[in-house]
Amino acid sequence: MMTIMTFRSNENRLNSAKENTRSKNNGSSKVLKNALLLSFLVLLSTQLFASKILIPMDAESQSNHLKAYGIVYYSLENQLNVNWLLNYRGGSFLISDSERLRKECQIRGVDFELISDNMAGSILEEISSPSKNMESVALEKAPKIAVYSPKGNKPWDDAVTMALTYAEIPYQTIYDREVLSDALLLYDWLHLHHEDFTGQYGKFYRAFRTAPWYIEEKKEAEALATELGYSKVSEEKLAVAIKIRDYVVGGGFMFAMCSATDSFDIALAAEGVDIAEAMFDGDPSEPGYQAKIDYAKTFAFTDFELERSPMVYEFSSIDMTAKRQIPKESDYFTLMDYSAKWDVVPTMLTQNHTRLVKGFMGQTTSYDPSTVKPGVLIMGESKLNGEARYIHGIKGKGFFTFYGGHDPEDYQHRVGDPKTELELHPNSPGYRLILNNVLFPAAKKKEQKT
Repeated sequence: MMTIMTFRSNENRLNSAKENTRSKNNGSSKVLKNALLLSFLVLLSTQLFASKILIPMDAESQSNHLKAYGIVYYSLENQLNVNWLLNYRGGSFLISDSERLRKECQIRGVDFELISDNMAGSILEEISSPSKNMESVALEKAPKIAVYSPKGNKPWDDAVTMALTYAEIPYQTIYDREVLSDALLLYDWLHLHHEDFTGQYGKFYRAFRTAPWYIEEKKEAEALATELGYSKVSEEKLAVAIKIRDYVVGGGFMFAMCSATDSFDIALAAEGVDIAEAMFDGDPSEPGYQAKIDYAKTFAFTDFELERSPMVYEFSSIDMTAKRQIPKESDYFTLMDYSAKWDVVPTMLTQNHTRLVKGFMGQTTSYDPSTVKPGVLIMGESKLNGEARYIHGIKGKGFFTFYGGHDPEDYQHRVGDPKTELELHPNSPGYRLILNNVLFPAAKKKEQKT
């Protein structure tokens, strides 16, 4: 069997060079030369005959998990064959060998292994065994990605745009004009920035109503709604939510975090019902509006109670932020295990090098399981607090994933806090969940057995 040649990141190679230098200084130059010659011959043999590149995604072998997703996207852009090896070494990737790809891995600091066709065949044979909870899924194309976000927002305002930027995965920013003009049809995957689709400006009224940024954003939102032909921001946001709903029902993939998750469902459920108070839309809310909420229109949530007070920084009983009793040092959630051969979709979305993920907060931190619809999968949960953190479902021909919290590496992000430096968190399990969703639309459809 051919020897595997592993290519480590730049830092590891530098450490190796330092060790070699110390060996020379210790008078072992002859032994070192022989070792280097042998290594060169093995490397030359491997490079001459290898035909596959394995991108390992386990904790021990990969020094930059997040950049690895960008390498996979790069491979798809360049029409290389890619297989996602579910539950094999943390959800590794098997890619056709290419000199350009090797160089790209080295430039980006992504570890990879050169293997022969025979070895690749052995791996795939192991994965196909009925006794192994593994599966190989072919990835077909690089998905076209849209991020729904206000034009003025910076990439570091949102965890998904930070993840995409760091992984070097291209995306387009769109907002209400584009959505209402059916631009979503151009994209395979949509992320919802932490938006408020209810027209209540994020329920920031109590803390920030006199802040210049709040006043300016409210004016801009009202001007945009008027320009687009709506008398209220809440009406315009509902129209946007309906367009997004239709995009998913038609076969789109939608991913949302933080307040974009529950406010989206609330807006759909409150279609035709005024739930906004006068400080938000100029007139009082509709009497008895709670009884008029239609849960049949939502994606993920049901039987929730809306928060009526504009002075409370909360939308509804869906979110568990105020109910949490977990100290930061104990705040973790567990990823569920699925049958890779039969539950392919949730298995893809939960690929990681650990099943235990650090918790993090947001305006919408987590979901009360009693408000999650029966047909929606809870893929990540905190058993200490009985809360759902990461959920997934099907709507029409499409899929949606909701992820509670604002930033997986910023425990309690606040307005004005500095951005997260992902260079310090290249192996973040929480960010890996985001990037699993980015690759999800690339999966060959006939491989999906759910």
